[in-house]
Amino acid sequence: MTEFDPKTFLTSIFNAAVAAADPERTIRDHLPAKPKGRTIVVGAGKGSAQMAAAFEKVWDGPIEGLVVTRYGYGAKCERIEIIEAAHPVPDAAGLEASRRLLEKVRGLTADDLVVALISGGGSALLPAPAGGLTLADEIAVNEALLASGAPIAAMNTIRKHLSTIKGGRLAAAAHPAKVVSLVVSDIPGDNPALVASGPTVPDTGSREDALASIAAYGMKLPASVMAHINSPAADAPRPDDPRFVSNEVHLTASAGVSLEAAGAEARRQGIEAVILSDSIEGEAREVGGVHAAIARAVATRNRPFQKPVLILSGGETTVTLRAKGKGGRNSEFLLAFAIGISGMEGVHALAADTDGIDGSEDNAGAFADGSTVSRMRTAGVDAKAMLAGNNAWTAFNAVGDLFVPGPTGTNINDLRAILIR
Repeated sequence: MTEFDPKTFLTSIFNAAVAAADPERTIRDHLPAKPKGRTIVVGAGKGSAQMAAAFEKVWDGPIEGLVVTRYGYGAKCERIEIIEAAHPVPDAAGLEASRRLLEKVRGLTADDLVVALISGGGSALLPAPAGGLTLADEIAVNEALLASGAPIAAMNTIRKHLSTIKGGRLAAAAHPAKVVSLVVSDIPGDNPALVASGPTVPDTGSREDALASIAAYGMKLPASVMAHINSPAADAPRPDDPRFVSNEVHLTASAGVSLEAAGAEARRQGIEAVILSDSIEGEAREVGGVHAAIARAVATRNRPFQKPVLILSGGETTVTLRAKGKGGRNSEFLLAFAIGISGMEGVHALAADTDGIDGSEDNAGAFADGSTVSRMRTAGVDAKAMLAGNNAWTAFNAVGDLFVPGPTGTNINDLRAILIR
């Protein structure tokens, strides 16, 4: 009998979660009816190129189109053009992609169909500054948002009020063509209007909501940005706008579905699984501390769950930057978790972003166990100091515990898997 390896087990759990969001399978289940006229495919996000490749496979009529994805996340397509641009900070390639996407959907008729393939990451990939704003303004906003600790819903409400493409404006430009949006959700609560700041799906979030979030999180935004967002010109289309009446929105993959698949894989391997929530938000290090407290209670007292058990959770935490270290929300969560379970035997964890990238490095997240902190100490790394400096990547890299699966082709939020044996 082969010896049980916790890292191999946790990797299989991650793979099962990602497989449940496989774009070919999920898109096949949500194909729209064929139109009398043209079919135009547009899209944006870290999973959009794989979605485009899958759509080409399962659609048997003529199509043309354009999607934008992150550098290195492209896929081979024959009829849909793939553009790569920068994420998480926008660049000129994204600006050009936004311009071309809007151009692609203009001048269509009521006989035409627009299929929008939307996944997380689209907000940064679709810079399209409104009014007299510039790409530099949009970059400054993005950097302020990423450093603010604001939840993703608040960030995207702000973004859509500074854009000519977000907040339903891409779909409005396509009118009178019907727009069918196929959305892979990376948003806690799975509101499709907040994924990629909703280029084809309007929501009720207002300018007043955006201004309240800017104030609540102490964001310092350029004066030109504040002037725009304080003016009626920033107002986004509302969901009851008649241009959206015939449109459809389908959630094709989400954290909830993938967590169920991860739990099923654990049970197949003989370990009971529980799902805490698919929409956990909050400061990454604090969420890590709470998860560590639950793991300690299970390991020492068999409550609130009986061991052996796999504890799963999803959602998207945030990191308030206190220093300029290397890391991401999953590695920061896990470093706090590792500190909380230091010295405990039989506890192993993986925290990773399902798109394959956590932060700005090439890892999706990391592994941790009860020996992580002491192994870091042996390697000359102080775990608490690294956490204080937002330097979780450096800490896990020092002990060889980074998790690097590469781009996965989907983006359904973070997966946290804690095994207690």
